[in-house]
Amino acid sequence: MALEGRAALLQLVEPALTYLPGYEAALEQGWSPNNVRDVSGEQLAAIRADAAALIASLLSQTGTVTLPDGTEIPKLPSRVRWVWDGEFCGQIGLRWQPGTDDLPSHVLGHIGYAVVPWKRRRGYATEALRRMLDVARSVGLNLLEITADKGNVPSCKVIEANGGRFVEEFVQPRYGEDVRLRYVIDLVAAADGGRPR
Repeated sequence: MALEGRAALLQLVEPALTYLPGYEAALEQGWSPNNVRDVSGEQLAAIRADAAALIASLLSQTGTVTLPDGTEIPKLPSRVRWVWDGEFCGQIGLRWQPGTDDLPSHVLGHIGYAVVPWKRRRGYATEALRRMLDVARSVGLNLLEITADKGNVPSCKVIEANGGRFVEEFVQPRYGEDVRLRYVIDLVAAADGGRPR
C-alpha cells in the first residue's frame, strides 16, 4: 500500500486499556514515548504496578513533570494521543498555556511525537502532526512552536510538510548541550490553506 494510503488509515486514539498491550510491547522493545530521555523502564514498571493508574496519569491535567535536570514543574494542560493503524505506532502530545501561544522557557515545544522504529517511513508522523494541528486550533492556539534535534532530518521534514518555518538553532541548558532547531507553524494560515507567516 502506498504511503498516503497507509497514513489515511491512521487514527489518533486516547490512551486506554484496550490499546495498552501494543504500548507495553513497544516499551518492552526499548521504544520510549519521550524523545528527550528514555522512560520505557519507568512506564513498564507503572503498567505492571497499576495499568489503569498509568492511563489516568497520561490523561491527567494536573500533577507535575520532572525535567531531565531533576526539576519538578507543574504539568501544563495537554492532550496525549496514541498513533494507531490497527496496531500501536507511537505517541503524539500537545501542551499549552491557556490564553497564550507562548510557552514557559523550559518547554521545548507545543508538540512532541515518537513513532516506533518498525512503523517509520510510512508518513505516520506527518499525518499524526497534521491531525494534531486541528486539536491545537481547538484549544485556541494560533501559533505553534515545535522543535527537532539538529541533524534529525526526518523530523524536520515532518514539521516542514505541515507548514513549519525554521526560526532558529538553540540550546536549552536544562536539557543538556544538544543543539535543537525551533520551527513555528502559523495555525491560522495553515487552516486557510495559505502559506505560513
